[in-house]
Amino acid sequence: MRRRSRRRILRATIELVDQRGYARTTLGDIAERAGLARGLVSYYFDGKRLLMQAATHRLMHLELAAALAELPPGACPDARLARAIDAVVQVAIDHPLVMRSHLALILEPDAGSFVQDPEQQQLGGILRELLSDWGAADPVAEHAVLRSALMGACIGVLLPGASTPLAPIRADLFARYGLAWELGVPPQPLAPVRLQPSVRG
Repeated sequence: MRRRSRRRILRATIELVDQRGYARTTLGDIAERAGLARGLVSYYFDGKRLLMQAATHRLMHLELAAALAELPPGACPDARLARAIDAVVQVAIDHPLVMRSHLALILEPDAGSFVQDPEQQQLGGILRELLSDWGAADPVAEHAVLRSALMGACIGVLLPGASTPLAPIRADLFARYGLAWELGVPPQPLAPVRLQPSVRG
């Protein structure tokens, strides 16, 4: 019962923030959408910010797991890592209000530290396993790098008024891990031409 109620709260949070944004969504709204008493939301989650983080981590975890499940059995580590990268960035594209709110909250220095809730730990566990299978010498350290790169990619595609097309962002991520462009779900048939290997003049 507790697990079911918690899932309903997390799902309701994503639905409402998708529609209204974070600022216009209250804990009372979330409780009403989840069909639960307002007090239960506060019982399970210590504030709106922590609830938002947990809900977004759960969304990314579920989307990542679903994307990997679509691959054929025995898919190679490169194919799995490519699909994972595409799945996480696609969450930002499909849920821009949710991801903008999530990134703003975790980057706000006065809001508290990054929370490694159970949903985040599940997401991190999948990514570390993928990196281990891919051949990372230190999957834990490489996960920290990949997590930062994925956050940067999400910011790139979401930055209001100055967003970057997905293709070059994806090309850079795939180049770091030596992944072929055609793996995963490419946004266009061919990789963008990279005329210069370095940004230095």
